[in-house]
Amino acid sequence: MAEIRIAELSTGFSLYFETPEERINAYALASALVALADAAKIAARRLDATIDIEIVVEALNSGSFRARVTAIAREGGMFVKNQLVTGLILGVLSSYVYDHTLNKKEPTQVIVNTDEVIITQGNDRIIVPRNVHDATQVVATDPAFVQSVDRMLKSALIDSRVTGFGISPNSTGPPPELILPRDLLAIPEESIEIDERKNRIVEEDSDLYIVKAIMEESNRMWGFRWRGVSISAPIKDPNFYKDFASHSFTIAPGDEFQAKLAIHQTKDDVSGVYKNTKYEVLTVYRHISKPRTGRLPLN
Repeated sequence: MAEIRIAELSTGFSLYFETPEERINAYALASALVALADAAKIAARRLDATIDIEIVVEALNSGSFRARVTAIAREGGMFVKNQLVTGLILGVLSSYVYDHTLNKKEPTQVIVNTDEVIITQGNDRIIVPRNVHDATQVVATDPAFVQSVDRMLKSALIDSRVTGFGISPNSTGPPPELILPRDLLAIPEESIEIDERKNRIVEEDSDLYIVKAIMEESNRMWGFRWRGVSISAPIKDPNFYKDFASHSFTIAPGDEFQAKLAIHQTKDDVSGVYKNTKYEVLTVYRHISKPRTGRLPLN
């Protein structure tokens, strides 16, 4: 009997790609991680509109091939250490992956108890905390969430070497007890509505480190470091410029904006992965000053 305890996945989990070799196609991995991040953000918005979730890859390990992921919650433009929220999101993701994928083959049996829900199919069991099960029922009504999870599972099919997919509590232990076979991953959700959009805009709270500043309100590009990458973006927040003009704060190299960033993306036709094309700063939540050690390029 294979048994998965969703509670063990609440602090992070490892995506397990079953392969005969300890490697995986880069597009397959990238597509799976992007789809996972999309699903997590949708789940977070449905359960708590004030929370934004960032999915972080902590390690890549062998053992077929594994990617260890965790979640970080943000609230009001600030990082927050909220294990309850992140654990719930990770639980919803892993619960949905197993329950609904197994249900594609034949109906599962569900036993609802006070503190937990037991989902069985044949000799396989998934034990889900009751709060995670209830949250999953809410999130599963969102077609965008269903589509994102389906896209994550389909990503494994990009690599012909992948024979199965699973989720395990850690990246160094044995393979997950329950591995979803390749043919099961290929079955689409009946209710899914495929998003054929070529372009989309994703909004997320971000930490932006200032490289170049623009002194007047305009569409001219500020320079920032974001996730270790240099980007250019105009600031569209009128309240920011009012505070700036009133000398409420001054700007120096290395200062940080905690802000809502609009990321314009275009889907790659080959991989199905969305690639960033341009950026806009929609709202500046907070300006954080750093020690004044140099002059900032101004325009």
